[in-house]
Amino acid sequence: MALSSKANDIDVVILCGGLGTRLSPFVKNQPKAMVEIGGRPFLDILIEYVASFGHRRFILCTGHKSGYIENYYKNKKKSLEYVFSVEQNPMGTAGALKNAEPLIKSNPFLGFNGDSFCAVDLKKLLDFHIPRKLIASIAVTPTQKQDDYGSVQINENNEIIKFNEKNPSKTSTLVNAGIYVFDKKVFRHMPSGKNSSLEHDIFPGLVKEGISGFHTRQPLFDIGTPERLEFAKANLLKFI
Repeated sequence: MALSSKANDIDVVILCGGLGTRLSPFVKNQPKAMVEIGGRPFLDILIEYVASFGHRRFILCTGHKSGYIENYYKNKKKSLEYVFSVEQNPMGTAGALKNAEPLIKSNPFLGFNGDSFCAVDLKKLLDFHIPRKLIASIAVTPTQKQDDYGSVQINENNEIIKFNEKNPSKTSTLVNAGIYVFDKKVFRHMPSGKNSSLEHDIFPGLVKEGISGFHTRQPLFDIGTPERLEFAKANLLKFI
């Protein structure tokens, strides 16, 4: 299968089934990805940013309160296509992605964590990934606070040689920005119908297959804790 290179041919998969347990005072009766930043759902901000690069087909992997997200996007403008992949039970990031496999048309495809944002140049990311013909490329960005992020070690050829999710390495200041380009071959490494994590169960085993790290200097925002949510509310929109 020929690799897609035009943005409007490349599917975007967003993992937005998180429970948001640590955000319970803020999310109330909505999914974590729908918490508001500047009066808009966080997920909406992420989708609009990605769409600005020409991407038009979005596969939303939902779980907790999936109907909330479906009802919201069914009423959105029709210039974008929304497809929903619903988990009946929590499947983890890899399990949710595997569940969406039958809905993904393009190769490669983009993947995003639905609770983080980094203003990566997606055209440059795809131009970086496609000639290498690797199974995955991961956007990585520097951070000073690694205590709750995964550290990534990269060699001089931009190949990831070690991946420690939320178990930081003292020799690396690079972290996973939650933005990925995947070749469909990645699904061979994901078990069906099983709760599994990209960060813990899949990526470490893919290092020997060849994964690239795409450097960006853009800051990483996530909404995983009340403190980081407040920081995102105060600063995220400045970078869009």
